[in-house]
Formats: sequence, C-alpha cells, structure tokens
Amino acid sequence: MTVFMLVVYAVTSIALYPLFAKAGRAGWQGLVPIWNNVVLLKVAGRPVWWLPLLIVPLLGEALALVVMVDLARSFGRTGAFGAGLFLLPPIFVAYLGFSDDQYHGPAARVPLGQHTSVAW
Repeated sequence: MTVFMLVVYAVTSIALYPLFAKAGRAGWQGLVPIWNNVVLLKVAGRPVWWLPLLIVPLLGEALALVVMVDLARSFGRTGAFGAGLFLLPPIFVAYLGFSDDQYHGPAARVPLGQHTSVAW
C-alpha cells in the first residue's frame, strides 16, 4: 500500500508542475512536499492557514474537497470536475495541467454565482 501511495503522490506532484506554470507560479513548486499544498491553496484562493486543518480527520477531507472545487473553477471547470480532482487526483490534475485550460484567477475570491467557463 505504501508503494502505491508514493506512486500516486509522485504522479500528482509531477502533474502539478504544468498546472502551477499555467497559474503563473514556478512549476518546480509542485514537486516540493507540503509546499505544493501551500501553493495549491494560493492558486485556488484559499487561506494558507487552512494547511494544518487539512490533516484533521473529516474536516480535512471536507476542506480538501472545497479546495479542489475552487481549483477546478479557477481553470473554468465545474464543481463535478473538482470532485474528480478530489477523488482521482493523479488523473484529473494531469488532465488539468496538460490540457489547454487557462487559469482565470483564484476562484475562491470571486463572488458566488460568478464562476463561469469564460475568462472573468
């Protein structure tokens, strides 16, 4: 199981490289453990102080889902795509990183109801 988790983490981290580059961040930041979560929170528009809360059982999963939905919306995707990011991160992060989707800015900073697939 540990090897599987390491492979999932490695694939997701590598996929964060182009995703962060699209968001105007240095791609290498996706390869650094813990720091990649800090940058992911910033890209999604959530506060960095959420980071320690992500390890709290149940609360961490709920917040991670919110962050992934915000990340999807930051790239003009739907909340359902955000659920995919949460459930299958290596696949959905890789798709988002290597697709033609554009970064529109941190979705969490946009008033509710104004998230669209068109650039804001």
